[in-house]
Amino acid sequence: MRKNIKHFLLLSAFTTGCIYGVNKFVDTTSGIKNTITKSDGHYFNWRYGNIFYTKQGKGSPILLIHDLHPSSSSNEWKFIASLLKQNHTVYTIDLLGCGRSDKPNLTYTNYMYVHLLTDFIKKIIGLKTDVIATGHSCTFTLMAATMDYSILRSLFFISPPSLHSLQACPTKQDQLIKRILYTPIIGTFFYNIQMSEANISETFEQEYYRKKNLISCKLKDIYYESAHACHSKGRYLLGSITANYTNTNIIPALKKVENTIFLIGSCDTQEYPDIMDSYREYDETIETAVMSNINKLPQLEDPNKLYEIICMLLE
Repeated sequence: MRKNIKHFLLLSAFTTGCIYGVNKFVDTTSGIKNTITKSDGHYFNWRYGNIFYTKQGKGSPILLIHDLHPSSSSNEWKFIASLLKQNHTVYTIDLLGCGRSDKPNLTYTNYMYVHLLTDFIKKIIGLKTDVIATGHSCTFTLMAATMDYSILRSLFFISPPSLHSLQACPTKQDQLIKRILYTPIIGTFFYNIQMSEANISETFEQEYYRKKNLISCKLKDIYYESAHACHSKGRYLLGSITANYTNTNIIPALKKVENTIFLIGSCDTQEYPDIMDSYREYDETIETAVMSNINKLPQLEDPNKLYEIICMLLE
């Protein structure tokens, strides 16, 4: 019996050591290409951590918010920002838990990001602002507008999530997965698998781009490095997303919001036309624009066309 226990403990120690070694290798090599730099930005000292942002151009302010995902960052707006800065003061932001911002060990919620957005506009921008958000970030942008519409002007939502998907609440199984991801060694190991180069590449091909020939290795490297910055602490955000803590029912907000809302999505799948119709069911004033031959990230796949649409809607 004692011999079996000894063997088990030795095997456990060996396995843990191997996993630690893999995690250390990923941590050491993920940033070796240095694809995300901090030299072009500033930091906002927020209550839960430092928030990386950039500011460029001159004119009425526009804030660009990337999708809420550990591998995402403000880099997805780089081309659009360079176009908009000709007539606007353009701000981009790395959300807490993403990119070059801090990634603290806490539960990330929709409500937390609402406060991040409103605090950033009030303390850094200081003026009524147009906001362009992608994916899940559309939800807390909408909620922020209902909390204080006076600091937000027009809201542009690119590839917003379905209202049905936002109804999901944390379950016991979700909470277990979250707890596992938050553990130092095992959690980091599972996170590194989820955020591997192969999985990020697959996400680009299946979700982000329709024209796969436009996907560059450099772009995938940026997402990979962003996911593993700060010693793979993006796992805390991933755990909260997986456990549905970043979800919220936005239907009451759609009924209440006073800001002008524009929805932009792909017409190549049935998903986004249906999503747009469901949003308009609760706010008939919402305006929509569809793009062809793109997937979820037109700011990367077809930035020139997206820029034309944004300029047209801003007028």
